[in-house]
This record gives sequence, C-alpha cells and structure tokens, in this order.
Amino acid sequence: MDMTGLNMLAGWTTVGDTIMIEQMPIFGGYCGGIEETAICDVATTLASFALFSGNFHLDGPIHIRWGVTTAKETLQVAAHAAAAIDAHTDLLLANQYYPMAGPCTEMCLLETAAQAITDTASGRELLSGSAAAKGVVQDKTTGMEARIMGNAAIAAAGMKVSDVNEILAKLIPTYECNFQNAPQGKTFQECYDVRTVKPTQEYLEVYDRAAQTLRDFGLDIH
Repeated sequence: MDMTGLNMLAGWTTVGDTIMIEQMPIFGGYCGGIEETAICDVATTLASFALFSGNFHLDGPIHIRWGVTTAKETLQVAAHAAAAIDAHTDLLLANQYYPMAGPCTEMCLLETAAQAITDTASGRELLSGSAAAKGVVQDKTTGMEARIMGNAAIAAAGMKVSDVNEILAKLIPTYECNFQNAPQGKTFQECYDVRTVKPTQEYLEVYDRAAQTLRDFGLDIH
C-alpha cells in the first residue's frame, strides 16, 4: 500500500468511518497449497486489523485455475482460517462469493450454498455475495443467489462441524465436476421482472430444486 492509501486510512480512522479491508489469497499461486494458503490467509487477516485499523475483514480465497471461491480447496482454506481466528479472537470476519455458474442454474445455487454453510460452520459473521459467473460478466448477479446464501447459512447455524462436513462431502462433487463446462445461466433481465424486481417462475423452480437437493443431503433449508 502506498502513501496515498495510508493517508486515506488515516483520514477514515480519524473521522470514525467503518473500515473494511479485503484480501483474496490465491490457492495454487505464490502461497502454495491448502495449508500454506491458510497460513497466509490468517496472517493477512490479522494484518488488516493490526496494520490498517480495519473494523472487519473481507476474505475470499481464490482457486488459481478456476477463479472461484467455491472449489473444495478454497473452501478448506477459508474454513480453516476462519475457524482458527474465530477460536482465539472476537474479530469480525466476512467472505465473498464467486461461484462458477451463472444465475438461474442449480449449479450456481449449490455452489453458493456450499460456501455459505462452510462459512457459517467456521465462524464467519458476514457473508458478501453472491457474484455469479465469477463476478466478471455484466448483469449476471441477482438476489436469488443471495437468498440461498442467507437461507443456507441460517440452516447451518448451530450444526456440528462433523455434520456440515458430511453434507459438503456429498454436495461439492455435484458441481465441481462441471467446472470445465459450467452453465452460463441468464442475465438479471432474463430471470427477473425488471419492473417489479421479482424473480421469474422459472428461477423460483430452479431454487426449489436446488433447495430440495440440499435437504436430501441433510440441510434443513427453506
């Protein structure tokens, strides 16, 4: 961070702004494997509070090949880092969501749900998402992804980590096998009524199918 950034932080701190510090460690990059990336994640999270006066930290481990946060390895990194910090501090932790598939697809919703229950079980307080289609395609984000993120988190709250792991062991393989040819989904305009800002019947049915899959795997989601 250059002096301009530090000056901005100093100003925000002086006037009492709420400061969010974001970092996204890359699994498979300079950090290395799962264990090394988790260590980097913990270190940078702590640095965001100690060095930059952050009020909460926004995480988001990214897979170097797929560019998503929902891969098995990046979920492991995020979970171990959050669990370690949550067990020893009262710091506010957040995580951001970049699933591979686009809106109005079961895959997108299942990816989002997998990360939501992982984050909840590992002690994160804030969930930031979800940016479908890796967050890089115009108009490919809708409120339905956020709906399943929130409902999955509510359903996972209070569950034993062992039970969550059993669900994830069944859930993650259902979508990871499709990373190579993930469905692109639809734009916001195609899966929402833009005048009423309500999801189409098609997307509601897609949601219901994804929720049923999660219930079949043991998650009591609505």
